[in-house]
Amino acid sequence: MTQNIDFRLATLGDLDSIVEMLNDDLLGSQRERYEQPLPDSYLQAFHAITNDPNNELIVACMGYEIIGVQQITFTPYLTYQGGWRATIEGVRTSSLHRGKGIGTQLIQWAISRAKDRGCHLVQLTTDKKRQDALRFYEQLGFAASHEGLKLKL
Repeated sequence: MTQNIDFRLATLGDLDSIVEMLNDDLLGSQRERYEQPLPDSYLQAFHAITNDPNNELIVACMGYEIIGVQQITFTPYLTYQGGWRATIEGVRTSSLHRGKGIGTQLIQWAISRAKDRGCHLVQLTTDKKRQDALRFYEQLGFAASHEGLKLKL
């Protein structure tokens, strides 16, 4: 497993590296726009996320290099007696560092953060085309207990 990884809230200066990672895979390259300057929509989304106390954009760093990213959203529910749950989204590891345990550390960090926030459940989705990701999440203890549906607008 890779050593000396620090996790922290993303800063505006990290946005370029984050979008580059989101774009750097087969599915991401079809929906992201990594170009200079970055489209303004990324800046608007970054500010909306960082200004919301129930959203955290987390980067994994090795020294000054950003090698991973994930977004965690904390949501209160009336179900489970008014319980909170955490949703993990946008998990990516730099292509130069894949297969070194960074993704595992990202998810373990998110689970720990969810516990710190009093969540009773951590949930995530992965595209059905990402069979390796599905196996990865199952190895970390996640179970495909529900069928997820989406409607593109």
